[in-house]
Amino acid sequence: MDIIGKKAPVFCLEDQYGKEACLEDMRGKRVVLFVYVKDSTPG
Repeated sequence: MDIIGKKAPVFCLEDQYGKEACLEDMRGKRVVLFVYVKDSTPG
């Protein structure tokens, strides 16, 4: 599955301070999304 260059779906997540952070609010800015895979799982 090639996802490089594809647009991310609209979503919101809770940040480290408990505040909602939405991708839509970052439109026009450079965003790096890092996903950490759960410990001791394949992949």
